Amino acid sequence: MAAKPAEGSPAPHFRLPRDDGGEVSLADFAGRKLVLYFYPKADTSGCTREAQAFSALKAKFAAAGADILGISADPVKKLDAFKAKHRLAIQLATDETHHMLEAYGVWGEKSMYGRTYMGIMRATFLIGSDGRVARIWPKVKIEGHAEEVLAAAKAL
Repeated sequence: MAAKPAEGSPAPHFRLPRDDGGEVSLADFAGRKLVLYFYPKADTSGCTREAQAFSALKAKFAAAGADILGISADPVKKLDAFKAKHRLAIQLATDETHHMLEAYGVWGEKSMYGRTYMGIMRATFLIGSDGRVARIWPKVKIEGHAEEVLAAAKAL
């Protein structure tokens, strides 16, 4: 797995395709806080619960001056279907090239049922309005995670 940026360091820049067919970049959030949460695969149970939790708190994040962006390596068409099926209120983006995933240190070797493969490590980064990484959650437990990130965004 690539090295993650450290807390206090500048957030790695990115420009990615997003769920509506447009693009999204770090620069789009200049002067605002940004929650970047990385999830392995759209429309799986854990990823769905996490996306729904962030969606349910979107207005509270906005009140705290924070935007939310979920990132996976799924194609845009799959993101659109995932967002529509679960009525998600948050933006989703894709990094099929894995360049941004590697820059944030979340693309690496995983194992499940004795099989080893490359994939996305579930992690969340809170980027401050100054463009620096304010907080990192490297191993996310889904239950209560969105609330914990919201509390950190409010405190920032």
